[in-house]
Amino acid sequence: MNQNNTNDRYYTRFSLGQRYLHAVLMATFIVLALTGMTLRFSHTVWAAAFAHAVGGFSAILFCHKFCAALLTLAFLIHVGDIAYLGLVKGQRGVFWGPNSMVPRLKDLQDLYGHTRWFLWLGPRPKFDRFAYWEKFDYWGVFWGMAIIGISGYAMWFAPFFARFFPGSWLNIALLIHGEEALLAAWFIFAIHFFNTHLRPGSFPMDLVIFTGRETEKELKERHPAEYERMLEEGQLQAAQTTAPQRWLKIFGRVVGIVVISSGFVLLILTLDAFFGGK
Repeated sequence: MNQNNTNDRYYTRFSLGQRYLHAVLMATFIVLALTGMTLRFSHTVWAAAFAHAVGGFSAILFCHKFCAALLTLAFLIHVGDIAYLGLVKGQRGVFWGPNSMVPRLKDLQDLYGHTRWFLWLGPRPKFDRFAYWEKFDYWGVFWGMAIIGISGYAMWFAPFFARFFPGSWLNIALLIHGEEALLAAWFIFAIHFFNTHLRPGSFPMDLVIFTGRETEKELKERHPAEYERMLEEGQLQAAQTTAPQRWLKIFGRVVGIVVISSGFVLLILTLDAFFGGK
């Protein structure tokens, strides 16, 4: 390995377990969006054709519920892992600090500085391990599990929930579930995909979530505050790892292209169905 070339030095960013959980999240979300939007816009030609191709709307509903259960399980595993690390192993850094996903005052300062940078009024802020928009995306999952998830399970197990709430509340749950899910899908397909893969510096594909690694150059440019802190604390050597295998990079590109393309197609179809009414 050429130690003089920063492109030859790789550092671990995501563990294998984190990448597996993200893969489950990514796959289930795409299927949930596809099946959910097909049910939501069942009156459209494309929804009816897709339902006919896969065995009808009952099959789509079954797939929707199955992926909802998988996503819930992945979410609970992640929350359980955070609780174990923070409460049992005493790693309080998962709850607060530069390596935590919990928003801090620095995130507001970075947002302000980033806005000034966009307007050519100041330097680009030095982002830490997680930028403010990454934390926004992260907590959006919690919002989605709370709002979309609870309303979805209320409809799924309607007889049980009807014991405690008026039946009219289930109609409200249906409305909340559909509208929030639509907004979540639009946000992921339009904003998250752009911020992660299509913005300058990442285009045409950011492979970090697939390989779990990033080069020293990427670490310096994307997370300069984290790089400087790791350098000062002598953590760079411990985080250094091998370069990703070629098959893994190809796999990441193929999966990424399929997911992003599918998301954009769904975005266009649902926007047309929502605003066009056809």
